[in-house]
Amino acid sequence: MLSNLFSLVFPVTSTTSFNFPSFNAQDQNISYERAYADSGVIQLTSNKDESMVVGRATYSSPMHLWDKASGNLTDFTTHFSFVIDAKNKTNYGDGLAFFLAPAGSKIPDGIKDGDSIGLAPIGQSLDSTNNRFVAVEFDIYKNNWDPWGEHVGIDINSMKSKVCEFWQSSISIMEGGKNEAWISYNSTTHNLSVVFTGLDRKNVTVRQFLSYIVDLRDYLPERVTFGFSAATGASSAMHTIYSWDFNSSLEIDDTNTNKTVTGVPSPSPNLAPKPRTNNKLGLAVGLGAGGLVLVAGLASVLLVLRKRNRRDKEDDHAFAEYMDGEFQKGTGPKRFSFRELARATNNFRDEEMLGQGGFGGFYKGFLSDSNIFVAIKRVSKGSKQGIKEYAAEVKIISRLRHRNLVQLIGWCHERRELLLVYEFMPNGSLDSHLFKEERLLIWEARDIKSSNIMLDSNFNAKLGDFGLARLVDHAKGSETTVLAGTFGYMAPECVTTGKASKESDVYSFGIVALEIACGRKPINPKAPEDQVVLVEWVWELYGKGEVLGAADPRLGGDFDGEQMERLIIVDNFILSNY
Repeated sequence: MLSNLFSLVFPVTSTTSFNFPSFNAQDQNISYERAYADSGVIQLTSNKDESMVVGRATYSSPMHLWDKASGNLTDFTTHFSFVIDAKNKTNYGDGLAFFLAPAGSKIPDGIKDGDSIGLAPIGQSLDSTNNRFVAVEFDIYKNNWDPWGEHVGIDINSMKSKVCEFWQSSISIMEGGKNEAWISYNSTTHNLSVVFTGLDRKNVTVRQFLSYIVDLRDYLPERVTFGFSAATGASSAMHTIYSWDFNSSLEIDDTNTNKTVTGVPSPSPNLAPKPRTNNKLGLAVGLGAGGLVLVAGLASVLLVLRKRNRRDKEDDHAFAEYMDGEFQKGTGPKRFSFRELARATNNFRDEEMLGQGGFGGFYKGFLSDSNIFVAIKRVSKGSKQGIKEYAAEVKIISRLRHRNLVQLIGWCHERRELLLVYEFMPNGSLDSHLFKEERLLIWEARDIKSSNIMLDSNFNAKLGDFGLARLVDHAKGSETTVLAGTFGYMAPECVTTGKASKESDVYSFGIVALEIACGRKPINPKAPEDQVVLVEWVWELYGKGEVLGAADPRLGGDFDGEQMERLIIVDNFILSNY
């Protein structure tokens, strides 16, 4: 009875999760076939110039891919880094693959010359139903059925890919550059998606995308072996895995599972001692009382969970109704499920965090259905705003359309959580380029307007994370009693009156422009005493006729002196009115 009660409250989930930043030959969690771990990496094929070589490395425990009783499929994500090194040879092969195959799968007996990336035996390259697999191949050798050049493809029981994409990898392969891949499977949409890195003609890392709709239940059994396979064919190349992490989650039907203890013999009636009557009565009373307490406790837990679940659903429904009323069908931000966003961020893993804002943290996520990266803001549960306040602000933000504003893509309000999905800015925030030593924003890229906060892939500026703080109606002034802002950027009038205005916005613009010119924060307690406050220090240099002395020293003088001087002087006039 207890097991059935708990299965109703807590759904049974089968998970597989691990993270290998490097590999140890003594680790029993990885199984090797003709491959081996060495110096923290996995060598799938020999590190010597050998041909006709094949190798595999798989996780030792099979993954529960789908559940026959419920029909549920698993969701999984994996990320790995790897190198295919041709040792500067022009004739190289064959490639490597991440694959799923029936549990216990081994290198097929018919593979002797290292072909088919170690997945299909000779004569079955185009029809390997006797050796089933689903794989994502990173193919560097052109067979008769392949497109021209290196490519990434999704294979199902055949080396002829269902879909493939040209892989911008030639420089990487020739020089042994490290590549990365992210593979995910959505159990709801059956979308198998791949994101992988390559190099363009300028030797700059690029991300490429590939996806295919496939119901894995049609091709694979409930439990599967998964990992990597590589081969050289008649050529040679080194195929090396540097890191690997994996996460899967499957809800299974456990309601029909009857667990009984077997193998314990009952005592013989003739040999079993006869307990005394009073002991039997006391035992019965004790068991009855204990059972009542246990049932009452479980009933209380169930009641609390039910009430909480009902309240959460009512809140979610109220929010969804309000939002649906505000947005016309087919326009505005999209509603996402919490499960979608958790999957996109690997369950909001710390490694995916982009930064912390005033109302919560930002996480990098990948929406496999749309094949795009996004920035997901997980609003802090400590925020006291209500449903209508949240919805009103999301509505206002979504109506702002400008090329210099980070666009709101969607929202989620489930499980007492509020999440906002924004377009992803690959180059991060402006301050990360101005103040971090490992980055430098060249002078040409500093010609940015007042809304410059986030930088896209081409260093175009967009204002971001402007929502969820109470928005200001400049005609009425701010009515908030708690001043929202960052000290050093706020005009003195904001500090004294607690109100914002158009003029205070201009002041903040002047501060940002000064940061761009000087590469310094507005307040720096570690600076020399006369340089702690940026505005005062620059004003002093202006009075001495030495404004160029405030220019960012990391530029090394590589800027237009007249432009720099005009920018600083204009900033001084903007800021001197306060």
